[in-house]
Amino acid sequence: MTDFNETMKFDIAKDNKAEAKEIMALVYEALEEKGYNPVSQIVGYILSGDPTYITSHKNARTVIRKLERDELLEEILKAYMEK
Repeated sequence: MTDFNETMKFDIAKDNKAEAKEIMALVYEALEEKGYNPVSQIVGYILSGDPTYITSHKNARTVIRKLERDELLEEILKAYMEK
């Protein structure tokens, strides 16, 4: 039984930062080249898990699936908070 009064801890592997950054850059560029709004498309993918939000151009759809969505979200949040 879950105790909803306690805070659960969520840990993600720490060795994927460089890979996540490279993947996001490639996916962003591929979406932009195909005329999509990269931010909207990536948000759609992260929220839904549906890879069809990501273009197959430059193999972006396959590449983004190398990392879990929670790992991508963690890296996005970290980058945002650093600025």
